[in-house]
Amino acid sequence: MRPVRRTTLPVLVAEEIKRDILRESLKAGERLPTENELTKQLGVGRPTIREALRILQGQGWIKFKFSGGAYIMDNAKISQKTSAYLQKEETLELLEEEIAQLTQEGRNVTDGIKERLPRLKKEGTPGEIEEFYNTLEGLDKRSDYPYEEPSEIGEIKKKIPEVEMTFPKILDKDALYERIYGAWLGRCIGCLLGKPVEGWPRKEIENYLKATNSYPLQDYFPYLPDKINNNEYTFHSSAKEATRGNISYMARDDDLDYTILNLKLVEEDGLEFSTEDVGQEWLSNLPYQMVYTAERQAYSNLVRGLKSPAAAIYRNPFREWIGAQIRADLFGYIAPGDPELAASLAYKDACLSHTKNGIYGEMFIAAAISAALVSNDLEKVIDAGLSQVPEKSRLTEVVRNVLSWSKKANNWQEVWEKTNKRYGKYHFVHTLPNLAFVLIGIIWGKLDFKKTISIAVMCGYDTDCNGATAGSILGALKGAKGIPEEMSEPLNDRIKSAVFGYSDVRISDLARRTFELARKNAGI
Repeated sequence: MRPVRRTTLPVLVAEEIKRDILRESLKAGERLPTENELTKQLGVGRPTIREALRILQGQGWIKFKFSGGAYIMDNAKISQKTSAYLQKEETLELLEEEIAQLTQEGRNVTDGIKERLPRLKKEGTPGEIEEFYNTLEGLDKRSDYPYEEPSEIGEIKKKIPEVEMTFPKILDKDALYERIYGAWLGRCIGCLLGKPVEGWPRKEIENYLKATNSYPLQDYFPYLPDKINNNEYTFHSSAKEATRGNISYMARDDDLDYTILNLKLVEEDGLEFSTEDVGQEWLSNLPYQMVYTAERQAYSNLVRGLKSPAAAIYRNPFREWIGAQIRADLFGYIAPGDPELAASLAYKDACLSHTKNGIYGEMFIAAAISAALVSNDLEKVIDAGLSQVPEKSRLTEVVRNVLSWSKKANNWQEVWEKTNKRYGKYHFVHTLPNLAFVLIGIIWGKLDFKKTISIAVMCGYDTDCNGATAGSILGALKGAKGIPEEMSEPLNDRIKSAVFGYSDVRISDLARRTFELARKNAGI
């Protein structure tokens, strides 16, 4: 094995070990060198080695035996031909999503381009597939595309509404802490509520709730997997610890990992942190296998040596999905009554992995939470979010449509139907439909915390993300005292996280640290 630079991460160490397995320098059934030996050979620390071994174990390359040590799996003696095939399949999957993404963002994706993909799947060589992928970068914008969606902050600011919003000055420190604590609790509870059915469509959630006499949702989901009547859907792998009667803490979830990590980021680097600082926090504190879609692609690109904005674009067809939106909250928490500041901080985080509406989702939520901490007016909270995103973007259209449809509808289900008809073409973890479901929850919840997060979750799709975001906004509006005890008490003020150093911490401690940043920024 050749030495690995100290600045690389577990994913590169894992790749180096895999190369030796493919070259048969390490053979099936053999024991890997010890952690100390690998540390010396690869030039990295033991924590990095351990994380690399966990990656390899999860991918089926190695297994740990009770007798001690890690061993090469029999099926890991993969030929170079097989490895190339797997790489080809992965590129084709990305390519299919890329064509969909380019179509959605208004590029001129011709029928010829769409027709070529099936041919490449059937008989294309890896080189032909890569060449085709590269040609897509130069596609022009369609002349009939009605939206204006820049990704650079200067251009974004030119496209936002020319409105001036004012919010009351914060005078009461205790009241501010109460709201920040409520936002943290709300985010945890909403995430936990949606966690068991992550990825389920609305109809399947409704069927399960009715089968368990729990419809409409008014409490955590019951854990009765035998009542699931569609084999296509199963509970999330961590569902049991997020269901009624089985909760003793906020279970680890990426929706809270990023909130914690961004708290750490601002505590260490202040408001002047850079997008590069965000990337370094990811590489230093988040395990690779616990980041997903756009974040995983950006993480890989950082390891390859790419920086923003390239890290958000290269081989990243998920750049408008929900990943940035779920990272917004901390920036709203620390900028109470200052949506512009909240959105500008959120932008520096979002542009590491996202573009266009992926960025706007994070800016919208950060600005809305900023307003929610000092206002009791839900309409003004939504307006604060809109004030920081381009007027002629698809995201603004989504918000305005949900508001308009809600004024004419008899219930939230009618708004859901209109939303699904208009935006159901997007992937179930895309920013746009999921933001719509958050809005449906907070509008039709009518400032009732439990009702708000329940509706957001019953809408389906990325249920843990949407429950968390809706809960965060309502928690900021209502404060900790506005959250029903039967929802908060099961958490026992504890949260688990994959962020290094935060495996089991108190929610109230995180809220107190967040409050100190907010107090300083608000000048109180």
